[in-house]
Amino acid sequence: MTKLSVNINKIATLRNSRGGNNPDVVQVAIDCQKFGADGITVHPRPDERHIRYADVREISKIINTEFNIEGNPLEDKFVELVLETKPAQVTLVPDAPGQLTSNHGWDTIKEKDYLRKIIGVFKQAGIRVSIFTDPVERMVAAAAETGTDRVELYTEDYARNYRKDRNAAVKDYLAAAEAATKNGLGLNAGHDLDMENLEFFKQSVPALLEVSIGHALISDALYYGLENVIQIYKRKLQ
Repeated sequence: MTKLSVNINKIATLRNSRGGNNPDVVQVAIDCQKFGADGITVHPRPDERHIRYADVREISKIINTEFNIEGNPLEDKFVELVLETKPAQVTLVPDAPGQLTSNHGWDTIKEKDYLRKIIGVFKQAGIRVSIFTDPVERMVAAAAETGTDRVELYTEDYARNYRKDRNAAVKDYLAAAEAATKNGLGLNAGHDLDMENLEFFKQSVPALLEVSIGHALISDALYYGLENVIQIYKRKLQ
C-alpha cells in the first residue's frame, strides 16, 4: 500500500495565529501516528510562519513512523536542521523566500550539479533524498543523474484538472512515473491531493510509494475528525 505522510504545517499555522501552544503540534504528530499515519511531514520555512525549527527538533524526538522534512537546501539553516535531526527522508523543494506554498519542481537539468552536491551531503548522513519535480519526463530522467533516491511529483495540475477530465489530468503523471521507474527512482507525490482525487491517482499510478498530504486532510478533519480522516485517506490508497 502507498504510504500516507501527514503534513502538519496547518496545525502550526492555527497555533501561531493566537500564540501559545494550542493546538500542540508535537501532540498532533503523536496522535497522527497513533491514528495510523505512516509518516509525518513538516516544511519549515525561513520565516517560521507555521512549523518552527524548534518544532522539528521536538518532533524528531517522538517520531516512531517515518519523518519527512521538506525545504529549500539553499538555506544553510535548513541543511543544518536536517543533518541535526536526521529524518528518514528529506524532500528538497525549490521554494523562493516568502513563497506562500510550493508551486513548481526543480529544473533538474539546469540545477543538476548543485543538486548532485547537496544530495551527496544528505546521503552521506544516511538520509534518503527525494526532490520535488514537475510531471515532465525529461526532468524526471535528469533527476536520476543527481543521485536522488526518489522524486516527488508536484500534483497541483492534476488536482486542478481532475473534474474536467481525470484521464487527461493524470496522463503526464503516468509518463513521469514510467520515467522514474525506468531510471531506478522511487516515486512520491504531493500537493492538492484530497479525498476526491486521491483514489484515482493511486489507481492510475501503481508505482506510487508515498503521498504527503496536509491542507486538504487537515481541512477535512474539521468535519470528520482527525482519526477518521487519516483512515479515510488510507483506504483511498489501498
